[in-house]
Amino acid sequence: MLVIEEQQVRAILTPERCIAAMRKALMDLEAGKCDMPQRLICKMPNTAAFGFMPAYVGDYFGAKVIAAYAPNMGTQYPSHIGYVMLFESGHCTVKALIEAGSVTEIRTGCVSAVATDLLARRDAPLLALIGAGAQARSHLAAIRLVRKIERVKVYDQSRAAAERFRQEAETKYGLPVEIMDSVQDAVRDADIICTLTPAKEAYLTKAMVKPGAHINAVGTFSPVTREAASDLVAASRLYADHTPACRKESGEYLIPLREGLIGENHIVGSLGEALLGKAPLRKNDAEITLFDALGLAVEDIAAAKLVYQEAVK
Repeated sequence: MLVIEEQQVRAILTPERCIAAMRKALMDLEAGKCDMPQRLICKMPNTAAFGFMPAYVGDYFGAKVIAAYAPNMGTQYPSHIGYVMLFESGHCTVKALIEAGSVTEIRTGCVSAVATDLLARRDAPLLALIGAGAQARSHLAAIRLVRKIERVKVYDQSRAAAERFRQEAETKYGLPVEIMDSVQDAVRDADIICTLTPAKEAYLTKAMVKPGAHINAVGTFSPVTREAASDLVAASRLYADHTPACRKESGEYLIPLREGLIGENHIVGSLGEALLGKAPLRKNDAEITLFDALGLAVEDIAAAKLVYQEAVK
């Protein structure tokens, strides 16, 4: 059994490789080639969420076991701590333990890149990032591969975190990065918006978002938390990473549904269905599209499989 830590994961799981792996995993899930029970989340007294996320992807299966602890953001400790345990399907032996924080970070940005490639306008040069942590780095690294990004605007409650992100991004990619004083300033005129915060209440409203924008709502993953307000969800074409999970776990969907602002058929489809041609894409350049990302175990196992197979090589 291999134990593969963060540095090796990052060396292997490049955005280019991971985007391709996420496309395949999402299509395989919708084609019935994978099995993915609903994840189990245990709420801890210290506000941490402890998750067990199992999935089968054919030749491999396994589970991500991880603690998500938002107060670690901005400290020397990661916000996601755990491992992916990877088994092979032939004899059901354990093949690897793979550091899960880096897997989660990289695959999340790459799934948003898949959504952006499917749903954003082809001409979408201005990227807005709400949150300047690890997911901002992951999303910029991946989305710049599917759209020609010319400018980046970032907002974070921590000005120091935003400044660190600005310096790193400008050095690494040569892109101009503007630090903004509010969410509203950051998303004004943005073509692609990524919400990447552990928010409890919605902060992105319809009035803030221009016609034709695409939104990746990434930061929350429970029925009672959300980043996009009900009026924005109601005005958007809503896509899920997996529709059954969205109907059970997504505050972005469930809260406006309870409020009567949307119906049960408001979800256009999943990314896998869109990739397979089973769900329609945007109809015109004026529509707002919204991808609600909960994070899927098949994404973790597919990414872990890629890391393990390359590490063996």
